[in-house]
Amino acid sequence: MTRAIHQFAAGFSRGDAISNEALLMRTVFRSWGCESDIFSETARILPELRKDIRNIADAPSALHPDDIALLHLSIGSVVNTTFASLPCRKALLYHNITPPDMLKGLQPQSARNAEKGLQQLKQLANAATVNLADSRFNAAELTAHGYPNVQVLPLILDLTSLDRGHDRKTLKKYRDGHTNILFVGRCAPNKRIEDVLAAFYYYQRYANPNSRLIHAGSFHGAESYHAFLLTLAHEHGLKNTEMPGSLPQSTLNACYTAADLFLCMSEHEGFCIPLLEAMARDVPVLAYDAGAVAETMDGAGVLFREKRYDLIAEMMHRLTGGDPTFREAVLNGQRQRLQRYQNRNLEEELRAHLAPLM
Repeated sequence: MTRAIHQFAAGFSRGDAISNEALLMRTVFRSWGCESDIFSETARILPELRKDIRNIADAPSALHPDDIALLHLSIGSVVNTTFASLPCRKALLYHNITPPDMLKGLQPQSARNAEKGLQQLKQLANAATVNLADSRFNAAELTAHGYPNVQVLPLILDLTSLDRGHDRKTLKKYRDGHTNILFVGRCAPNKRIEDVLAAFYYYQRYANPNSRLIHAGSFHGAESYHAFLLTLAHEHGLKNTEMPGSLPQSTLNACYTAADLFLCMSEHEGFCIPLLEAMARDVPVLAYDAGAVAETMDGAGVLFREKRYDLIAEMMHRLTGGDPTFREAVLNGQRQRLQRYQNRNLEEELRAHLAPLM
């Protein structure tokens, strides 16, 4: 029996997708009777979480040859090189690395981290016995870089967190008769939030002036991009455009509950959790077909392949009340997709993937 299964991630914070999955996996590993900790760079761990997440510098002395180390690979980090040097059994789970060219100019530090990550991605091709990716899109990238026998394990999500309390003040604010268009995701250039603003411009001006746009997502490290978006919204003359940054779970839950439509214009996604979160809250999804978006939507929602803002605005109108029959058909398709995800026993799939190491 494996004594311990430890996880490795470049950073750790509240609300972050990889951090959330690592916590869920830690609970699973401990339920299997294994010791399980999470190692990360201290500088990238929120101060209030440092008592619960271990310093990567402690890893070499903490792991034994029969232990399993699982790396969550998503960006350049000393964590990746430490993982490669550990004398134990290894598994790697790839979450994708944003192409640096999408970040240069507006997020230079993130671009440098992404470049470092791509270099380390190539170097880690033979570091692990078990190679996993959370989408077929990400698996194909690993295979292209020489990783052998790559398997797909979808992100393990706790969608019940969306039901754990709603900030009443936020809910009251957004349930004021306006139609709410929502996008949830980091404030990052690859998310193409400027395209969300452009589509919303057409929607607000020509279809529904009584509308609001809400973007919920951290702009830490992307302050210049955030400022650019605020300027763009002002120049477009948009009304009721809100970009509050990272939100507590209860406030985010209220945003999903009040939303009439989820609009995603991102041009690079390795999975895109908010698509499933919107489906879980019965919000119709309208999304651009890029990266793993179509794979995550799995035939549900409405997918488009051309950024014709006028036509997107027309579809936004149909989905927000202009065509109730069509809206309900889309929601039914999303409920079925969500059920397919929830019917999978991802804990057992994880166990099966790690079986060669255990």
